[in-house]
Amino acid sequence: MKKSALFTLLSLAASVCASAQDDWKRESTIAVSEISGERIYREVSFLTDSLCNGRGTGTAGGSEAAFWISRKFEGAGLLPVTEGYGSHFVTPTGASGHNIIGMIPGALSMPRDRYIIVGAHYDHLGVLDGKIYPGADANASGTVVLTSLADIFGAMKEMGKVYDTNIIFVAFDAKEMGMSGSASLWKLIDYSMLKDPLTGESVTKDKIKAMVNIDQIGSSLSPVHRDREDYLLMLGNESLPKDKRMNIEACNMLHDINLDLCLSYYGSKTFTDVFYRLSDQKVFVENKIPAVFFTSGITMNTNKTRDNAESLNYEVLRKRINLIYRWIESML
Repeated sequence: MKKSALFTLLSLAASVCASAQDDWKRESTIAVSEISGERIYREVSFLTDSLCNGRGTGTAGGSEAAFWISRKFEGAGLLPVTEGYGSHFVTPTGASGHNIIGMIPGALSMPRDRYIIVGAHYDHLGVLDGKIYPGADANASGTVVLTSLADIFGAMKEMGKVYDTNIIFVAFDAKEMGMSGSASLWKLIDYSMLKDPLTGESVTKDKIKAMVNIDQIGSSLSPVHRDREDYLLMLGNESLPKDKRMNIEACNMLHDINLDLCLSYYGSKTFTDVFYRLSDQKVFVENKIPAVFFTSGITMNTNKTRDNAESLNYEVLRKRINLIYRWIESML
C-alpha cells in the first residue's frame, strides 16, 4: 500500500471508529467478548439438530428455528416490529413462511427516520429422500451472526449507547424458495406496511440507508489466499456512499481484527455480479438501496448432508462477527 493511501486509511479509521476509541471502547469490547467460539458452536448445533430437521420452510423444524430466533431477539431487547416478531407470508409453492423482525431504536434526541436493515436467512433444504440437510454454513452460520449482532447492539443499548439510526434485524424464511422471505419484506416496505414500533410511521424506501445481508459465512474451506483461513468476502461495497467505502478496511485495521478481506467474489467481476444477486439482498439491489453481502463463499459442503456444525471454523467466525459489528457501527 502506498504511503499516501495508508495515511488516508489511518485517518479514516480514526474518524469512522472513534467511538470505540473513547468512552465506549471498554463496553464494546465486553459486549463482543460475550460472543465466544464455544457459544457460536452451541447455537449452530441447535439450529442444525434433528429438532430443527433442516429448517425447511413450512415445516415443524422451520417453526422451531423461528421460535428460537424470536426468543433471541426478545432476549437482546429488540422491539417487535410485528406482533410476536413474526411476519407471515405464503410462498409460490403454498408453504407458510415466517420472517422474524425486531428493531433497536436510535436516539430519541436525533431524527428517527433513518434505518439500516441487517438480515440473514434461517431456512434450509429440510429433509430430502429421508436425509436431513443441516445447513450449518448455509445458513445457520448467518443466522447466528445475525442474532449475535442483535445481542451486541442490544448490550450496548443497555449500557446507554445509542445511535442516530434505527437498526432493523430480519431473519428471512424461504430463501431456498425463490427468496420469498425478502420479497415479502420488500412488499411490506413498498406498500408502506412496515411500521416503526415506536412512532407508528412507515419504514419507506427513502428512509433506508443500507441493507446488510449475511449468508454462508462460517467456513474456511474456500480461502481467498491459500495461507489465510481467516478471510471474509464483502460484495456491494461500491454501492455505498463514497465516504463510506473505506470503512470496512479502516475498522479491520483499527480494531486489530486483520481479516483477509476481499471486496469481490475472489477477484472476478463476472462472478461478483452473479453472486451479488443470489441472496436476499437482491430485491434491495433491484430497488436501488445500497446493499452489501458478507459471505465466506461456496464450498464443497454447500447443499450437502455433510454441511454440519463440525465443519465450521468458529474462531474465524467470531472474528467475522466482530468486524461486521464494528463496520455496522461505523455506518450508523
